[in-house]
Order: sequence, then C-alpha cells, then structure tokens
Amino acid sequence: MSTPTKGFITILTGLYSFQDCIHFLAAVRKFHQEPIIILIDQVPIVLYPLLKAFKNVILKPAPANENTVLASRQAKLALYEASEFDKTIYLDSDICLLTNINDVFDYLDEYEFLLTEDVQPSILKATNLLRGKQEELLPNVLPILQSVGLPLQADSVQYNGGFMAFRKTEVTKIFFDEFKRYFEIVKNNQDKLLLKDQGAFASAIASVQPHKKILPPTYNYLSKWQDAYDIQDTIKVLHCTYPYRPQYAKDISRSLYTRVFDRFAKVFLPNQVTNPWRIK
Repeated sequence: MSTPTKGFITILTGLYSFQDCIHFLAAVRKFHQEPIIILIDQVPIVLYPLLKAFKNVILKPAPANENTVLASRQAKLALYEASEFDKTIYLDSDICLLTNINDVFDYLDEYEFLLTEDVQPSILKATNLLRGKQEELLPNVLPILQSVGLPLQADSVQYNGGFMAFRKTEVTKIFFDEFKRYFEIVKNNQDKLLLKDQGAFASAIASVQPHKKILPPTYNYLSKWQDAYDIQDTIKVLHCTYPYRPQYAKDISRSLYTRVFDRFAKVFLPNQVTNPWRIK
C-alpha cells in the first residue's frame, strides 16, 4: 500500500497579506517539509520568487475577484479541488506555527475532518455574521439565518475556518459542494448577512456531518480574543497578523531572509492592519 500524500494549503489574495504569507511559509518550514500550496490572486508575478524562495511551494491561481476578501472566501470553497494530497491541512496565511503539528496528519487516519470551534461557538450568539447593531440583533440571530435558507438549529456550532484539515473522501467532497451552495446564499443576502463564510461552513457541517474531530483552541489560538480563552496547554497554532504578533512568535520565523524581506515590506507593501476590504 502506498503512503498517503500529505501537505499544507493557504490562500494569498492581494498584497495586504503578503508579509503574513512570507512569515507563514517560514514558520511552517521550521517544523515541516511537506509541500505547501498557495492559492494566489492579485499579486504581481514579479513577487512570486519571494514565495518560491521556500522549498516545495506550489502556486495555483485563486478565484479572481476585485474584492480580495471575497476572492479569499471563494478560494476556501475550492480547497478540495485545489489540494493535491490525500491529507490536507489548511491554515490562514496570518497563522504562525509554534511547533510541529504532525499529530493533525495522524488524526486524519481516523477522521475525515478536523476543525476548531470559533471563540463564540453558539450560533444563537453569532451576531458577527449579521449586518446591524449586535445588541439589537442578538434575539434574532437564528431566525435571520434560517430565513435565508441556512439549515441551522439552536444547538448548531460556529467554527473558525482559519484552520481545518481533511482527508479526501466522497463525504468531504460533498461537504465542500454544500459549503459552496450555502455560501451562495450568504452572497445573495448581503442586505442581512456580512460577507463571511462561518454560517455557510456551519451549515455544511450540520447537513453533511463528516466524521470529524474538534480540536482545542491551542490549534487555532486567536490572540485578539485571548481574554475569552481558558487554556492550560501549550499553544501550537497562533492566529495573529504579523504586525501584532508577540516577539516569541516573530522569532519563530526570523531569519536573514525574513529580516531583509521585512525591510522591503515597510517600503513597498501595504500594511495588513489597514486592509480596507476587512470592513466590507
């Protein structure tokens, strides 16, 4: 029997995330040598060698869109087709590995899908998915989501799509097909919903029910919401844009190459924290 192939995949749509992506590659390469696919859009070809400087990096076109956030959402829907591996770990490009995560690949021997819950996992409180004032929306979150056609219930869970791992099976293929279908509902109801994928993602999980394992937040630790966690174990995966990253995490990806690149970035690249598409 042949050994299952495995690798990483991330998304880079636009220059605002370019510095994050360089440090993402550096952090992954510190602990892993598996191939890394980057779904890329709106990045000048002249900059591609900066990404390919890391070994075994594969660049593939992401779905093109003027709105780089929408392009990123659509690229996430295409992960199943874009992956060349039997076992795939997807990470947002503003993630920094703090250690190896070989155990995630190992879990995929048993499970089809691995994911982490959102900081606010209850769909009943998911005002972050809706347009309007959160305090006014809170009593109506579920009715609004159901009214547009998302098959969510009071016990449905909101997951954070910045980390996921999947094994290529017929069930995971169906999951991504449903993910696409439900995201079309989100796109078509922009008067009520923000352009986020968590609602569609939760809907696909609820309807397809892949054989999944929920990993603890140490695998997708959003430092912006650190006060919401009660974590005793060591953080493995830090989810934080590079400018706000603590020094110990910056040291993970620090090298002569990234030090020179960061000087280039200050002059030639826009700052991720000022990305105007983040508020669309």
